[in-house]
Amino acid sequence: MKYDLGAFRGDFFGGLTTAVVALPVCLAFGVASGLGAEAGLYSAIAMGFFAAVFGGTKTQISGPTAPMTVAMAVIVTSHASTLMEALTVVVLAGVLQVLLGISRIGRFIVYTPYVVVSGFMSGIGVIVILLQILPAFGVPPEPGDAVDAVLALPHALSQINMDAVAVALITLAVAIAWPARLGQFMPAPLAALLTGTLVGLFWFTGAPVIGDVPSELPSVQIRSLDINFLVSSLQPALILALLGSVESLLTSLVADSMTGTHHNPDRELLGQGIGNIIAGLFGGVPGCASTPLTITNIRAGASMRASGVMFALIMLGVLLGAGEVLEPVPLAVLSGILIKVGWDIIDLRLLSVLHRIRREHLLVMITTLAVTVFVDLVTAIAVGLIVAGMAHALELESLELDNVVSVPLLDRSFFENHGEVLSEDPLAARAGLVSLRGRFTVASSKKLTETIGKDIKDHEIVIFDFSAATHLDDSAAMVIDQLIDVAEKENTTFIVMAVSGGVLNTLVAMKVLSRVPKSLIVETLDEARAVAAELLANEEKT
Repeated sequence: MKYDLGAFRGDFFGGLTTAVVALPVCLAFGVASGLGAEAGLYSAIAMGFFAAVFGGTKTQISGPTAPMTVAMAVIVTSHASTLMEALTVVVLAGVLQVLLGISRIGRFIVYTPYVVVSGFMSGIGVIVILLQILPAFGVPPEPGDAVDAVLALPHALSQINMDAVAVALITLAVAIAWPARLGQFMPAPLAALLTGTLVGLFWFTGAPVIGDVPSELPSVQIRSLDINFLVSSLQPALILALLGSVESLLTSLVADSMTGTHHNPDRELLGQGIGNIIAGLFGGVPGCASTPLTITNIRAGASMRASGVMFALIMLGVLLGAGEVLEPVPLAVLSGILIKVGWDIIDLRLLSVLHRIRREHLLVMITTLAVTVFVDLVTAIAVGLIVAGMAHALELESLELDNVVSVPLLDRSFFENHGEVLSEDPLAARAGLVSLRGRFTVASSKKLTETIGKDIKDHEIVIFDFSAATHLDDSAAMVIDQLIDVAEKENTTFIVMAVSGGVLNTLVAMKVLSRVPKSLIVETLDEARAVAAELLANEEKT
């Protein structure tokens, strides 16, 4: 793609627009993380620049986000005893992301089911709102998670700061009610920031403010640490790495759908990891790709990586030149903005149709949401994926079993040209046909044994037809092996018909066919009929 003045103009305005939208949110995320307002700016600069340069999505904008901020707040209050330890976790998370990119497994992360992502993000939205209630009341945030914040509410009500409440409510109202037609001139978060700050400066002056904000580049914060702490930090670092990877790659998919391009998932994780390493080294909040900012960037005309670089440079300019301007901003203003952010994160579209979605999917979504809010973030993803896998297996089970045809073969019709074995009973069906069509996996293995096993007991001969089978995994192959055991116990002869391709390879690899005599492995139904007739004839002679 040729890069000309028009493309540069689009990237410039994309970076400028996203910087204006991101500024109040980055400040709010910095405060909410427990690292300070400037940490949000450090993250936007580091993530914005390095993820854009080294990442795999050309139009992506990265910086602090709600899930990463929530996770970092928990790490600051529950895991790390010092700022240096907290930032070490961020650096380790970046290293893990780089390793994920190098190992080329990034492409698999995007297969996370939508109901898991929806439940997780809705849970994050609930957590963001709950954590911001205390700052909106003018009360210092409670160390711990969202549950701790709720439990602290009764005590907070006794020391509520009404000026802070008024500022938070006015800010939230502006963020919600700001007209869309004015959004192209001034984004709603920026309008809310300016309005809330002015109200706090001139009317409700008793609300706590941000305070000192450095107006210079930070020095490297990480120093040598005890090896025991580094080992214990792997778990929270893995939390940050997985959260950032999932959200970034999902945002990449959104960018692809809007631009018609294709991102490189492994390179994207590499860029995100480098960004988090730099952010952690210099005291920034961990970050990842931001879906709202990426959408804003694309809609503003961005098409290349220069937009992300421009975003980072503008945020750097804000840091170096506007530190003193940001100091009088009330903390309640940032709370009001984040409450609106939390509400927007909640997947209201899916929640509005919960009564219409499949029961299994509802279970996955509600379980993931509940575990996110009441337990922790990584457990939520793990439990969500497990429950989603079980629900998917149930769905596959029914679909695969629908592809099984088991029918009795009446002697009068099946052996009409083999009079020597015809039974006097017009309803006799000494042979049965079991036809497997399509794919069969571990999902339907148990049910296959239960359903087909009963049919085997009803016949003297069972013909297993694999002519329409396209795939058998190892578990399904072992089911065939178990069915041979059932046939042997019931003195039923097992004829295998039309097995080929990948199905044949699997049955051979699992040594299933080695148990079936070669004379009982045939290609066509006519051959199977002839073998079955011969077997019945020999049985009658004996």
